[in-house]
Amino acid sequence: MRTKHTESTVFGALLTMAAGCIDAHSYLLHGQVFAGLQTGNLILLGVRLGQGEVLQSARYVVSLLAFICGTLVIRVLQRLPRLREHEPLRRRLVLAYEATLLLIIAAIGGMLPDVAVIALLSFTAAAELQEFRRLEGNPFTPLMMTGNLRSMTVSAFDANLYHDASAKRRVRAMGGVLAGFTIGALLMTAISPYLHNAGLIVPAIILVIAMTLAFLDHDD
Repeated sequence: MRTKHTESTVFGALLTMAAGCIDAHSYLLHGQVFAGLQTGNLILLGVRLGQGEVLQSARYVVSLLAFICGTLVIRVLQRLPRLREHEPLRRRLVLAYEATLLLIIAAIGGMLPDVAVIALLSFTAAAELQEFRRLEGNPFTPLMMTGNLRSMTVSAFDANLYHDASAKRRVRAMGGVLAGFTIGALLMTAISPYLHNAGLIVPAIILVIAMTLAFLDHDD
């Protein structure tokens, strides 16, 4: 069975590259809060509260709540009859939605307080995780890399010791998404001092490139 373009390694790497950009941007420019890595935000929330920094911990709560809201919006889209039956169309819409939100934040982010930008970025980042959760026929997450790292490690073990051909493909796929995420974070770190909020144009462009791949998929 042919792999969907929206489940290919190249597509997954583009998604994680955009996610790495967004998380690096929010962490570097908006108070060391992650837009998508909510596990990291929960850890930082616990650390801040443990240190008695209650006010400083509020930004992590805002990110968590915005992420929940963003997830629910995409879930509503997924439950709409027309979009539930036409996955390729829905995926294109989700990519366009996320890219548009990033462009809006890039345009107005400089006029907003950090907490508002954090909320908008977390709301936006949730779209990827809710909609795109399979890569080359296997589960993956475009935001949290721990599960992808575990999958790559197990697959590498099976590929080398048991000569499992499917495991070799998973190693390449997971390696691609991990590299994409790292490159995205590196890229945003390099451009943020110069572009500031306008740097969000970069992940928006990456998502538009991903959308061109999504147009290659058709309803069965």
